[in-house]
Amino acid sequence: MEELYGKKISRRRPPRFELIAGALCLDFINTLDDRFSKEPKELLASYIDLARFGEDAGILDSRQVDRLFPMSLQAPERAKEALAEAIRMREALYAIFWALVTKKPVPAAALISLNQDVQEASRHAMLVESKGRFEWRFDPTPNDFYAPLWPIARSAADLLASDQLPYVRACASKTCEWLFLDASKNHGRRWCDMTKCGNRAKFRNYYKRKKKESA
Repeated sequence: MEELYGKKISRRRPPRFELIAGALCLDFINTLDDRFSKEPKELLASYIDLARFGEDAGILDSRQVDRLFPMSLQAPERAKEALAEAIRMREALYAIFWALVTKKPVPAAALISLNQDVQEASRHAMLVESKGRFEWRFDPTPNDFYAPLWPIARSAADLLASDQLPYVRACASKTCEWLFLDASKNHGRRWCDMTKCGNRAKFRNYYKRKKKESA
């Protein structure tokens, strides 16, 4: 068992995605890797990739994913449409959160698009009592290609309306700039992942300092 976003999830397959953002919607935005490079890397190249993201993030269970895999092959056009909707929603989310991070006006069209997604998600949401508390859950629909999108839209709405919004950051590495929620004690986190972008930056600074000293 592994814990993600405060929930215990079980995995049948090894994880495929790096989920380091601390918020589901931000991890989803990061599925376009190297966004600002000449050759961005699309991590959602097929519907199966979208389903695997849902499994890794804990918003789809393994049984749902097992059903969606063959369905996407049997109904490729429907799966393709759902994937296109996912990417459209991802880019709307990116436009909103990137505007906030860079302190620019939020594009009205992106916010309208997200509101439509949130309204659609609400049609599938229900309050469920669990251990004396209540939480939102989504229809455990086994055959809906759009099921991964509902909790992502809800995650974005919750984050935008929360007091955590000012702590959404972009990785300081200009070759990365993944988004993440800075939950550090002093809110001074600069890197998406200290073991990767952070270490590369430390190495570059060390190399520059040594080169300067030798000169």
